[in-house]
Amino acid sequence: MTRDCAYLQHMLDMIARIEAATAAGHAAFCGSVIHQDAVLRNLHTLTETSQRLSAGLKAAYPAIDWAALAAFRNVVVHDYLGIDLELVWTVVKRDVPDLKAKVTELMESLS
Repeated sequence: MTRDCAYLQHMLDMIARIEAATAAGHAAFCGSVIHQDAVLRNLHTLTETSQRLSAGLKAAYPAIDWAALAAFRNVVVHDYLGIDLELVWTVVKRDVPDLKAKVTELMESLS
């Protein structure tokens, strides 16, 4: 379980970086390739890290849609020419806060 805790913490670290890269708002995100790249890289790392969690942990915590995270990772990694920045923004503002809350809750239940 220690390895899972390290991965969960890493996911929270990536979420914090995403939050920092989008803190200036939608216009700043859309107007800055650096911010876009930072968010996409951290989304990639976040979703990749989620795949390294043990199957037992994922099975025990179905509140997180692990399959959706894996599917989103495939889009970020393999469909780089087709990435829709508006969709990325929506994911960051709608889905990432919920994921943060659930990962935080999971971490607390493990400690």
